[in-house]
Formats: sequence, structure tokens, C-alpha cells
Amino acid sequence: MQRKLFSSLIVGAALAVTAQAQTVDTSEWVCEFCPFEDGHRAHFEAGATNVSEDSAYFGDATGYDEDGAYANVDGSGMYTGANTRLRWLAEDLGLDSRVIELDGRLPGSLDFNLGYRELPRRQFNTTATIFDRSGSDTLSLPSGWANAGTTSGMTQLASSLVPLNIERDRSIFDLGAGFVASDRWRFSMDYRRQDQDGLKITGGSSFAQASLLPMPFDYVTDEIDIAVRYDVDNGFIAVGWYLSDFSNDNSALTWEQPYSFDPLIGNDTFAIAQAPDNQFQQVSLQAGYSFTEQKTVVSLSAAIGDIEQDASMLPYTVTSSVPTSPLPRTSLNGSVDTTNFALAVTSRVIDKGRIKFSYRFDERDNNTAQDVWNRVIVDTFASTALETNIPYSFERSSLSLSADYDLLDTVRVSAGYDRKDIDRDFQEVAEQTEDIGWGRLRWQPTSALELDVRGGASERDIDSYNEVFAASIGQNPLLRKYNLAYRYREFGDLSMSFSSDKYSVTLNALYADDSYTDSELGITSGEELRVAADFNWTIAENASLYVTAGLEDMESKQSGSEAFAAPDWSATHDDDFTTVGVGFRIRNLAEKVDLQMDYLRSDGASEIIVDTALGGPSEFPELESVLDYLRFRLSYRQSERLELTLNLLYQRFKAEDWALAGVRPATIPVVLSLGAEPYSPDVYAIGIGFRYRVGAHTKD
Repeated sequence: MQRKLFSSLIVGAALAVTAQAQTVDTSEWVCEFCPFEDGHRAHFEAGATNVSEDSAYFGDATGYDEDGAYANVDGSGMYTGANTRLRWLAEDLGLDSRVIELDGRLPGSLDFNLGYRELPRRQFNTTATIFDRSGSDTLSLPSGWANAGTTSGMTQLASSLVPLNIERDRSIFDLGAGFVASDRWRFSMDYRRQDQDGLKITGGSSFAQASLLPMPFDYVTDEIDIAVRYDVDNGFIAVGWYLSDFSNDNSALTWEQPYSFDPLIGNDTFAIAQAPDNQFQQVSLQAGYSFTEQKTVVSLSAAIGDIEQDASMLPYTVTSSVPTSPLPRTSLNGSVDTTNFALAVTSRVIDKGRIKFSYRFDERDNNTAQDVWNRVIVDTFASTALETNIPYSFERSSLSLSADYDLLDTVRVSAGYDRKDIDRDFQEVAEQTEDIGWGRLRWQPTSALELDVRGGASERDIDSYNEVFAASIGQNPLLRKYNLAYRYREFGDLSMSFSSDKYSVTLNALYADDSYTDSELGITSGEELRVAADFNWTIAENASLYVTAGLEDMESKQSGSEAFAAPDWSATHDDDFTTVGVGFRIRNLAEKVDLQMDYLRSDGASEIIVDTALGGPSEFPELESVLDYLRFRLSYRQSERLELTLNLLYQRFKAEDWALAGVRPATIPVVLSLGAEPYSPDVYAIGIGFRYRVGAHTKD
């Protein structure tokens, strides 16, 4: 998958880490020699980058996931004629993160866009498996494999492990066009196709033992969006149709059992379902109107849709010796109706005041029929219990009312009230409401200084918690799920900014405190604090410096029960993150030479302390992560058209995760793992390249 080329293939000695290519401002370029009527402008970049280490973290979304040399090409441009405008963009053409875009416009009649992009996602490159992919949806054991009851007894495990990266690739193709039929009528159509394939980790259980499996997947999603718009004086109305069609080439994953199995049952093969094919369609209406004399704007949107899932059912089990009854039906025939409605009104009722009202309603009505089903536990034995599928539905509405008033020329005060209601089917809480009140003060005594303060409180209440239903699905009746529990929240945020000819300072802070006073089991409290600051200094006409810093602290407490009764243990979670960045830019450090440096440091730490009635307090190993990112960029402007660049980059992301550290495939006797390790390698990258501008104003 990697398109690696040696740097010797690159013509010239110019320098740039093309993965960090800077956007070129082409807004003032003037073409002196182009043959087009009104002109064109463009820039092109080419270069090579050498990466020192294999790293899933460094290569995630960038394509630089393996050590070695990469060639790359970037560019962008625009052509403008008397009645035509074309723009194009190309990024990372030599990498798995490439982007190609083209859009054009014929003023007053037609516009179009065409795009293609790839996104490589890399999760682990330290994993290994014993399974062979004998098909797109089948994992087979190696030849001569000897089953055992535990991983320590698997004598062929070490010799059968084969490296296998956990990764996926996404490609997106876009095509769209808009047509202006007249001053009133507009038509548009957009099409998008998204392909995803790769491997992800899933658990495969055999009741008492389990295997972490590298599950292959191949998803395709097609989307179509068509709209018609009609403009009237001071308003418009638009009608649209949207389709999303999802398909999965693999309906199930089948794997051979690496553990010892019961020869009487013969369950040496297991299977697990994958995401089924499904389709969503929606018809929408949008409208807006401005009452100029009343200084009022009204907007409205409404939509109805339908989700369908009629993929063929898989059998209860792939183990033929397990007795099962016939499936109630061959397909789920799932159907969900969706309804959306939104209304917003904004009005300046007086010269110094404005009010805003908005209302939104969302409904998911699950019409899927219910049936009674058998259950086969991990392809091994049939359960005597019968279960009914649950077609979850909900109605959700939100109302918001706010007002602004210019108390003084430099002071604006605001206040607002929000109300959220939700009704659910087949859940512990059928009706839930949340009331939110807030106030805000904005003060701008000068054009350089601004202060913005906001604070408020919210109360989320429930009609009742259905303990009978909770017990019917195996929950402790005292448990309150965090999203269904009563919660009282106090919050506030502050932002301040100051700017002058040479300096600019920005400060942001947010605080929230949550209390779950009616929860005996579950989360009982939560607290969050975030602070961020930025400082920019223009030292001289050719030099600037910036410093940024951030802090985030989140703490929560929960209670639980080992005895399925009253609380007998509690846990405290404390997550802390700090970030510091600094950088400078110097233009004309030497003649035609520019220098740029950026450094970022981010630290994260998570502590989990458990206090039990019998064992007292105990602490899990601390989870830590450290990111260091350092980049130097040196550029030489040989002319106003040609720029040579050199980039040096260092990145370290080190994680300490007790759930991964030291957990090899055979470490846990009854879990055959993939041996994923925490991220740790230091990565160095050096790049050389050049940038050439076409159509730019030059004296050469």
C-alpha cells in the first residue's frame, strides 16, 4: 500500500516536508505571460521525505506509517476567464492521504465540483495473529494446529504468529453540480461514494475462552442529495431528497476455534454477524423569510425519512449439532420512520435589543415487528430462555428563548432559557426533561479589549425510573444510568482578548459541576475545568513569536455493588491534560532565507482509585501519555517564483497503558490476544523539496 520512492529520484536538491506543506496565498498573483483571457495562477510543490521508524501513530491519517523515503507532489491553481472560473487542488499525491479537488463556475448559470480523497487510519502495527484469511470473511487456523485449553498449552502459538497491522483505508469520491435556471429557480445534485476496508479488532468468545480477532471489513456507502430552490423577494423555499445506501460485502465473520472443543458438540467453528446492509431516505422542506420593516427573520425546516434493513437473517448457529427451532422470519424487515421539524425566529424588537426563539422536534418511530427468538450461546449450546427483539423509539424536542440588550455602547447583556424533553419506549426512563437557564455579559471598552462572561445552571429531571424493567434485563434496580439519571449542573465560561499593533492575548476558561443526587449506583458527581491561553508577539517587521498553553482537568465519582445490592464499592476517576506550545518565525534571517520553528508538548494522566468495603482503597496503574512535536522549517527564495525548503521534524508519542503493556498473545490463559503494544517510538523525518509559482507577479 505504501508508495515509497528513494529521494534520489527527486530532481533538484530543494527542501520541504511536503506533509506539512503551507498554503500559498494566491489572492494577489497577476499573470504576465499566460495565454488566457483574464489569467491564471498556480503553485506546484515536489519533494521527498525520509521517515526513521515504523509508527502507527505518526502514520495515522498522514500515510507516513513505515520507515523509508516517500516522494510527494502538491499543487493548487485557478483560471479565470470572461465567463468561467476553474479552481483545482492536489495534496499528498504520493501518499495514501491524497486529495484531488476541482470546481468551476459559469456565473449565473452553472457550477460544479469534483473531488477524490483518501484517508489512511492506522491503529496498531505491533499486532500479530495465528489466523489465516482463507476468504474475505473467514479466519482459519494454521496447518497442523494443536488445540489446547489455555494459551500456555498452545505449543504452536509462538511459531504460528504472523505480523498483521490493524488499519483501514477510506476513499471518498464527490461529484456535484448546481444550475441556475433563472433569477428565481436553482437546482443542485450531489453524489458521494465512500469505501472503507481494512481490519479491526473484535472479540470472539467460546464461553469460557476468547480470542481477539482481526476482523476484515469492506463497507460501501452511496449518498445522493437533490434539491430545488425557489427565491422570492426577501425569502426562499427549497425541497430536497436525500438517499444513503450502506452495503457490507461480509455478512458474518467465521473463525476456527483455537481452543480445545467438545467433540460431542463439534463446535470447532464459530461465527459472528457484521453490520447488515441498510438504506435511509429523506424528503425535506426548507424556507426562510425576512420582514424588513419589522426587522424579523423566520426560518423553517421539516423532513420525513425512512430507515430500512431487510438483509437476510443468519442462522442461530453454525454448529449443526446444537438443536434450534426455525427462525421466526427470514429477514428482520426493520423499518424506522424519522420526523424532523425546526423553527427559528429572530427579531430586533427595539434598536438596542433582539430576541430569538427556536424550536426543534425529532422523532424516531421504530415499526419493526416483534417476535420471540431462541438464543444459542457462543455457538455451543441453546438457551432455554426466549427473548423478544426491542424496537426502541423516541421523541425529542427542544425549545430555546434568548434576548440581547445593549445596556451601554460598550456593554451587552444576554439571557436565555432552554427546555429539552424526551420520551422513550422500552427504556428505564420513559420521560425526561431538562431546564437550562443562563446569563451573559459582553464588555468591549475599546476596540482592542473584549471580555465575555457566561454562567448558568441546568436541571435534568425524570418522571420515574422503571426498576421492574431494569431488573427484567438483568440490572441492579438501584443503578441509574448516567444519561438517564437526575442531574443538576452548574456551569460558567469566560473569554478575554486583547490586541495591539505588536501583541495579542487570548484567555478562555470553562467550568462545570455535575451532581447526581438521586443515584445510589452509577456516577454520583462530575467536575470539569478547562483553561487555555494564547500569546502572539510581533517582535519586528520580519519576526514573530507565539506561546500557547492549555489545561484540562476532569474528575468523576461512581458507586457500585459487588453483591447486586446496596453500594459496597466506589471509584474516583481523575483525568489531567496539559499542553504547551511555542514557536517563532523569522523572515530574511539571512538574505532570502526564512526560518520557522514550532514545538508542542502535551501530557496526559489518568488515575483510577477504587475503595471497597472489604479491601479498602486501591489504585490502578496510572495511565499516561506524552507527546513531543518539534519542527524546523528553513526556506530559501531563489526567486519570486522558486522557493527551496528543508524540513526537520521530530515526534514522540509515548503511552503507558496497563491494559496493553506486556500483554502478549499468550499472557492471559483464556484470552488469545493480538499482542498490541502501547505507542512508544521516536520518529524523525527530514524532507527536501521545492515550490514553484506560475502566474505570480515577478520582476525576474
